[in-house]
Amino acid sequence: MLMVLSGCSIPQLCCPQPGPAMPNDFNGKSSAENTAQVGIDEFFNDPVLTNLIYEGLASNQELKIRNQEVQIARNEILSRRGAYLPFVSVGARGGFDRTSRYTPLGAAEDQLTYPGGGRFPDPLGNVGLSANLFWQVDIWRQLRNARDSATQRYVEAVEARDYFVTRLVAEVAENYYELASLDKRLVFLDQTIEIQKQSLQVAEAQKEAARGTELGVQRFLAEVRKNESQRLIVQQRIIEVENKINFLAGRYPQRVAREQWDFINLDSRILNVGVPAQLLQNRRDIRAAERELAASGLDVQVARANFYPQLNISAGVGFEAFNPRYLFDPGAFIANTAGDLVAPLINKKAIRAEYQSANARQLQAAYDYQRTVLNAFTEVVNRMAKVENYRQSVLIKQGQVKALEESVSVATNLFQNARAEYVDVLLSQRDLLEARTALIETKQQQLSAIVNAYQALGGGYLLTSGGTTYADIRCLPPEMLPSMLPMGEETPVPLPGNETLPVPPGGDSLMPAPLAPAADPAPVPAQSPVLEPAGMSLLPPTTGEAVLPVSYGQHEPVIRMQHLPESTSQIPTKFENSLRNPQ
Repeated sequence: MLMVLSGCSIPQLCCPQPGPAMPNDFNGKSSAENTAQVGIDEFFNDPVLTNLIYEGLASNQELKIRNQEVQIARNEILSRRGAYLPFVSVGARGGFDRTSRYTPLGAAEDQLTYPGGGRFPDPLGNVGLSANLFWQVDIWRQLRNARDSATQRYVEAVEARDYFVTRLVAEVAENYYELASLDKRLVFLDQTIEIQKQSLQVAEAQKEAARGTELGVQRFLAEVRKNESQRLIVQQRIIEVENKINFLAGRYPQRVAREQWDFINLDSRILNVGVPAQLLQNRRDIRAAERELAASGLDVQVARANFYPQLNISAGVGFEAFNPRYLFDPGAFIANTAGDLVAPLINKKAIRAEYQSANARQLQAAYDYQRTVLNAFTEVVNRMAKVENYRQSVLIKQGQVKALEESVSVATNLFQNARAEYVDVLLSQRDLLEARTALIETKQQQLSAIVNAYQALGGGYLLTSGGTTYADIRCLPPEMLPSMLPMGEETPVPLPGNETLPVPPGGDSLMPAPLAPAADPAPVPAQSPVLEPAGMSLLPPTTGEAVLPVSYGQHEPVIRMQHLPESTSQIPTKFENSLRNPQ
């Protein structure tokens, strides 16, 4: 009757609206391989950048905070696990009590004798030693569902930590390439200032020879001063970007080392996008949202169990006497047991409200999962398109810069021979500097899109393509990482300590439990042809020739970069899909 009365008034739950079906390809683009399975050392193949990333993984303070959040979530599992087991306590107590003889209890005690013929002392002592048990019998799996929910949130914390790892890798690389772009801007500014100083000298000579005026001299001088001022601003930006990298690496401001390569000719070659269903496995934020959805479903079951009766059992055994010397006498043995079966009957508004709130949180988790998947898909499409469009823009801007460099040379020669006005020289130099600056900014955006596309696909968690992950090195100090993970080699890495607990629900390892095979990667559909690998490796050409575009047809990949000329450098074929520089 208690079950019927308590369970008949459970409110109905709301169901989430289904989200849109995931497409079978990225707007017609797919590939058999997936770059998310490429380690960061192969993808970037820049020892300086890789060491910066390793240092960030070992020393970044926010990442350390995320590790402690994982530890807190693991401890919550242990707490929930103990809730559905019997609680046993052992204790001793002692005291005394004096009762008034002018009360019924006091008058009766005055007439009593204990076994052996003596009267009870006044005041009356009381000492005891007992073991007590309390057990809430988990009839409706309420406590075990709470444990399983904590297990899911523990794995969610691991996945959220791992997603931050991929973002940290991308952010370090993005700032590293911005640093390279700023270095190139300084080079172009120095070249422009040098050319303008030469033009200033020519203007001064023409003025002295009565072939020019003071106006030309002052205009050239103003342009030199403007670019010298801009140079200081760029230097300040370099300091800020260096210190941002230092902050991500968990160290105090210092100069950031970087490779000296041609930033403009650094280009991409291969990116394998795979199929969209692989995002469910490779994107850590999607995996975290999936775990939160599972945990919120278990929370609904926990809240539902509050409508049903609860069975509580309590018991105790021990010894009790007024004098310690009688404590272990057989006559001093005590025991008790009791069971309670209780169920809510009237005024269940609080229970009903908690149940409906748990359902609302479950709906939030469902919609958040749909949003996370949609956002991941959109990020891949946007960044892939950005890489290709900015690559084309870079090629066009290179042609613009080449034409302006020629115009500056022609205008300078004409001005030196008094066949052109200073304004022509001034404008051509200014246009060249602006075009070079725009070229650098576009190139930086292209490289940033490459890095972010790698992260959007789920890349950045694998340190090596052999399977070494952040979890394998998280307890290693920064100075050990270069020796443990040399470039181009697969070196066994010792697992961190304190990892003896098994994976939930059997235990609590700091490695995530495997996801249920609810969304296996879909095969590439017949109507969406498998495309050739799209270009995504940062590799400067080995010659000084200009980078020229290549034609691509209807069935060409979304990103089709130029094939590099033959080189005598020894580049292992296993590094084919990588962001790298020649050794």
